Amino acid sequence: MPEASKSTGRKAFRTLGVLSGLGLSMSLPAAGASSAVRELPEIPFTQRYQAVQHGGFARASNSGISCEKRADAEAQPCGDVKRGAAGVNGDFEMLYSDLDRDPNTYNSTRAELVVPKGARITYARLYWGGNLRVGEQKPPEDNGRVLVAEPGGSYKDVLADTRIAHRDADGSDAYQASADITPLVRKFGGGMWTVAQLNIAKGHSDVGAWGGWTLVAAYEKPDEPLRQLSLWDGFAALRGGEDADADGARDTGRTVELTGFEVPARGAGRAGVVGYDGDRGALGDSLTVTADSGRRLNLSDAENPFNDVMNSTITEFGRPSSRRQPEHVNNLGYDADVFDLGPALSEGARSLKFRFEAENQGHFLGVLFVQADARR
Repeated sequence: MPEASKSTGRKAFRTLGVLSGLGLSMSLPAAGASSAVRELPEIPFTQRYQAVQHGGFARASNSGISCEKRADAEAQPCGDVKRGAAGVNGDFEMLYSDLDRDPNTYNSTRAELVVPKGARITYARLYWGGNLRVGEQKPPEDNGRVLVAEPGGSYKDVLADTRIAHRDADGSDAYQASADITPLVRKFGGGMWTVAQLNIAKGHSDVGAWGGWTLVAAYEKPDEPLRQLSLWDGFAALRGGEDADADGARDTGRTVELTGFEVPARGAGRAGVVGYDGDRGALGDSLTVTADSGRRLNLSDAENPFNDVMNSTITEFGRPSSRRQPEHVNNLGYDADVFDLGPALSEGARSLKFRFEAENQGHFLGVLFVQADARR
């Protein structure tokens, strides 16, 4: 297979269920024009980037807020929750994580982007989002702006360069924004990246405070296997099992089918997901994948049980992800996990169908990326 790569403005792929029928303009605002970026309550998942190259994906993630103290006397102590005990953000007074000692920032966290030595970054996108309504109400005008510092560097203003998802309903005021930061990541590469000034609210409400960021970077390296890299993003609210449409019908999930793969039999692969407001210990949410017309398989691991996948973890194949500061186990409403796709690829694949089911409280889905061996 010849080597090829490209970044796509917003190349649509097939979506099923309630994702279908939603339109999206292909035009993008110029970089730096965040004030002109339009906000939509839901954005269908579309392909952001695709490549067939020797290399892979790297990613860095962290949450921007954590618990300060219990607001519900029956909740686990905050310290235990940070170390991994079950806990729901709505049971706590939530406080920003702020580690940079800069009085001009109210939240800041770090995470390591692990890029193999000798690799070249071909694309990098930063995603961030959170809840604007908790004990305070944050202005949505600031949704499209964050501060980013490269390893050992100083803050740069980063503005959203595409449509911002912003949904004000059911007690939350949720959003996700993103920006192409390829030149910055290509110049400075791997290491501890810092993101500050996420527009998220602190305090306490029944819905809870949550928010975080994820940097997804594609790289090429000649001595790595030939792989197909695909990055999709959007914004979908998954309703809980107790919610219903006006006609009484229930649909608690999303099904997304990705096509155009050429994965050989017994190929290796991984899938990364970013989600918001998933609760550790609130059961019912799941993630399954079906290759072609084969058997549906659960995507789960030691840290992400099959019936509690969106459980506020930042992991890779069931293990802690790369270094983070702070490094909480329960991130109280922010998920950025990478799962092993190998079992689903035993017979190869030309398409992959992902099914996301919601817990009773519901959650939001923001990013999906896939790395899989490509047939030569």
